[in-house]
Amino acid sequence: MVSTTLYTSINNRKVAIIGAGFVGSSIAYALTIRNLANEIILIDVNETRARGEAMDIQHGIPYMGTSSVRAGNYSDCRNCDLIIITAGRPRRPGETRLDMIADNIGIMKNVVDQIKPYYTHSVIMVVSNPVDIMTHMIDKWMGLPNGVVFGTGCILDTSRLVRCIADYTNLNTESIKCNIVGEHGDTQFPVWSRLAIAGLTMDEYCQNVGLEWNDERKELLHEEVRNMGASIIGAKGRTHYGIATCVCSLADAVLSQRPTIAPVTSPLQGEYGIKGVSISIPSIVSVRGVEHRLQENWAPEEIAMLHTSAERLSDKLAAL
Repeated sequence: MVSTTLYTSINNRKVAIIGAGFVGSSIAYALTIRNLANEIILIDVNETRARGEAMDIQHGIPYMGTSSVRAGNYSDCRNCDLIIITAGRPRRPGETRLDMIADNIGIMKNVVDQIKPYYTHSVIMVVSNPVDIMTHMIDKWMGLPNGVVFGTGCILDTSRLVRCIADYTNLNTESIKCNIVGEHGDTQFPVWSRLAIAGLTMDEYCQNVGLEWNDERKELLHEEVRNMGASIIGAKGRTHYGIATCVCSLADAVLSQRPTIAPVTSPLQGEYGIKGVSISIPSIVSVRGVEHRLQENWAPEEIAMLHTSAERLSDKLAAL
């Protein structure tokens, strides 16, 4: 039987990363240089690669990170505080994330079956795509309390949007607050009604500094973000650095008891009138995983878009 007891204090800060490819190893490296974990175990079907990646990370200058990094197996999931799942094949040029369901669903079921005998109390963070579908199925298979399993969702898309807005306004990213929500894919959208620049609405800020701000400008920014992942894959074959730093932000919330708010995906329980699907909305992430999903005052058309996005994912889940 899977244990459902969660620790609520900082303990060993032990992390297992399932999948030692470009994404998994980049996450391990980022966690190490941020000193977020005491022990990091890389688990991969290719044990030689996992061992090589672990050694490469471990051989860095000690004062840049003191984590113990090693290759391991599923038995190392016992007593982890955080399990990060990156296993699965990457997205190919020209594919949507939903095109990967058929290949990755079997991989995820195998991963869960091998985690279960050793699971004790950890939060499970899903990175593998399509992340909304994978998160929902892993949550179902694991049978853990609400929020213990969550996915990175739209946090990377949001980071990209904030970067684009910062470039447009010539401001520091810390001044900008805006989320992308919905499916981590084609039906995602920015919550423009909540966009704020250092406490000002975007309309107010742009009027003050003489910048254009209208529906056309919004669509240009949204289109740039929507195509960014595919553009990077077309240019270099994969994306891994951006998601690694986003995972570090979420891992900090879980491992260091530094709760944060981020647009991550988890099974909705009626928020915005949606149930039975995992989708990204702003959520409080803490030592327990997703502790609370926030319901903000969005524009009616934004709520309608969230429902459209949820219906798309629901159809894919039904087809499984």
